[in-house]
Amino acid sequence: MTLAGAELADEVGFEQVTVSALARRFDVKVASLYSHVKGSHDLKTRIALLALAELADRASDSVAGRAGKDALTALANTYRDYAREHPGRYAATRLRLDPETAAASAGGKHSQLTRAILRGYDLPEPDRTHAVRLLGSVFHGFASLDAAGSFDHSAPDAAQSWPRILDALDALLRNWPPAE
Repeated sequence: MTLAGAELADEVGFEQVTVSALARRFDVKVASLYSHVKGSHDLKTRIALLALAELADRASDSVAGRAGKDALTALANTYRDYAREHPGRYAATRLRLDPETAAASAGGKHSQLTRAILRGYDLPEPDRTHAVRLLGSVFHGFASLDAAGSFDHSAPDAAQSWPRILDALDALLRNWPPAE
């Protein structure tokens, strides 16, 4: 059920996923799905948890054995590639989860992976937390804008911008400004 919902999200967009839409996909009555999910919010939460887990697994695999800029690039590319391959699921990763669900999800693994990469840049706290937020903002912002086609009508091509952005992030992380 969750995987079917995730596939539907990739096809029609995460915001369009409802129990009714899923029932139409299976050509079943909506009521028959309520034995599996509590409602559309529950379905969306399950899709978000699936997407977070899938993305965390991919990210872990991509950064394994890497450090510094190589790890940073691998992690960034994993987010961008996942957003391109699974636009609805990627949108689901942005769903605000209640604290209990969030704590039990793979969402924390993303922060841990980013923190592990940042150990190679030797940032002290609280700068490491600032850097986690910076990287998350850049990765998610670029992936979201790219998926929406925001870069399609301007030069240079987004494919040329992406490595330059990663170069700039690496340079910033190696030369993090001191706190005032």
